[in-house]
Amino acid sequence: MEKNTYDAIVIGSGISGGWAAKELTEKGLKTIMLERGRNVEHIKDYVNANKAPWEYEHRGGKTQEMIANYPVLKRDYTLNETNLSYWASDKDSPYVEIKPFDWFRGYQVGGRSLMWGRQSYRLSDFDFEANAKDGIAVDWPVRYKEMAPWYSYVEKFAGISGSKEGLPQLPDGEFMPPMEMNVVEKDVAARIKKNYAHRRMVIGRTANITMPHHNRVNCQYRNKCWLGCPFGSYFSTQSATLPAAVATGNLTLRPFSIVTRILYDKDTKRAKGVEVLDAETNQTIEYFAKVIFLNASTLNSTWILMNSATDVWPGGLGSSSGELGHNLMDHHFRAGAHGDVEGFEDKYVYGRRANGIYIPRFRNLFGDKRDYIRGFGYQGSAGREGWSRDIPEMSIGGDFKDALTEPGKWTMGITGFGETLPYHDNQVTIDKTKKDKWGLPVLAFDASIRDNEQKMRIDMMQDGLEMLEKAGLKNVRTYNNGYTLGGGIHEMGTARMGRDPKTSVLNGHNQVWDAPNVYVTDGAAMTSAACQNPSLTYMALTARAVDHAVSELKKQNI
Repeated sequence: MEKNTYDAIVIGSGISGGWAAKELTEKGLKTIMLERGRNVEHIKDYVNANKAPWEYEHRGGKTQEMIANYPVLKRDYTLNETNLSYWASDKDSPYVEIKPFDWFRGYQVGGRSLMWGRQSYRLSDFDFEANAKDGIAVDWPVRYKEMAPWYSYVEKFAGISGSKEGLPQLPDGEFMPPMEMNVVEKDVAARIKKNYAHRRMVIGRTANITMPHHNRVNCQYRNKCWLGCPFGSYFSTQSATLPAAVATGNLTLRPFSIVTRILYDKDTKRAKGVEVLDAETNQTIEYFAKVIFLNASTLNSTWILMNSATDVWPGGLGSSSGELGHNLMDHHFRAGAHGDVEGFEDKYVYGRRANGIYIPRFRNLFGDKRDYIRGFGYQGSAGREGWSRDIPEMSIGGDFKDALTEPGKWTMGITGFGETLPYHDNQVTIDKTKKDKWGLPVLAFDASIRDNEQKMRIDMMQDGLEMLEKAGLKNVRTYNNGYTLGGGIHEMGTARMGRDPKTSVLNGHNQVWDAPNVYVTDGAAMTSAACQNPSLTYMALTARAVDHAVSELKKQNI
């Protein structure tokens, strides 16, 4: 037992797991980080990072074999030739869909921190107070004032580029110099500001550094982030938190380690360790520690809690409230507007900016009242059509080739990202009749968006149409391409924070009520979804929770 004993165990190595490992090791705790997938070494293992499009056998697309082998991944852009190895295998790791759910996972060291969209926004008190004001679900156990210093702490280390705007619904942060909007975006932003009192279009706040930072090189405008960045320009476990943890000498990293359950001690009413299935040898190993950080990503963290059932907690560790597995959320999108832009034919863009624009939420704020609650923000960009545009009347020959050497017309599109409410009956359960490659039971999904979200989608289209028309765009069209829960790849909830052990899984410091030395700080902890991209909040919650855990360890409270 002694050789497998550490001060702390971190389960998962993605955005929040990397942060937990960094903070625990820097505070002096001997820590083991367990990752179910393979190791991916920074730079060395980014095998496609410097490839040109023509160097891929299928130009970066997908083959019939890939479509057959990835029935879930094929539902979206996620299935492609360029970074297929970063996405979990649908065949090895299946799941059950009572209702359709798009679950796109990354099982390797770094998790989805290697592929994430990097949009990094703070939640405001409009978000932290929303459940209480609307009488929905339960109240967040934190407010913006408590979170603000932790947002600042993680922003300074991660490196977030953005502009200060003074908007109450989107608090400013600790920003590196922002990326620049292009000429059309600047014009549209000025027109939106002129036409609306509470609507702004700003450059996206992104975890791409714009100046050298902690041995990382500033963004090179290649827009190849999800291949792994050899410059370390965007925040990932590999570029940022893992090197910091390794530098302490306190970290042990163990890949191919599937945590199957948390070991609970009835006498101490604490967790004593974890059980691990070696993904390569199928051997079972136990590791022990004083404190456990569960950061396996929202749904896998909840699976581990559920699979940790004992006669004390037959529904799993953290199930005493009856809320474990419930209140599953995501951001619904794929609805918005796009149109053509005239008058900038002599202008072009510079580089391949790895970022776009953001229009913060304006609905159900500042006296606005709709027939639904909460709201949405927009992401998008303007650009000139490239060689792949379709010119029906010139489909062959020299004239066609000549035409494609010139940039096409300017267009702009914006897509709404809307809040999904925490419905109790949007849930996951363990289905013991279906097993994965390792013989483990899998999750079953029973969740969907409802009337509130459908009404919001109408505004996501119509507001987009109105703004773009007022900004002078021509031929503006709306679109609603349909949406299945999970597609936003922002899974949240299922082990929510709260103020009462009877109605929540975690307390205000992310401790499992039923085992206070277990902390859950990934998306599972979210009490509501807001409409902003959530990863920055996971980082802040994690750093805050580690600070609390180390303090409690010193006091011998856990």
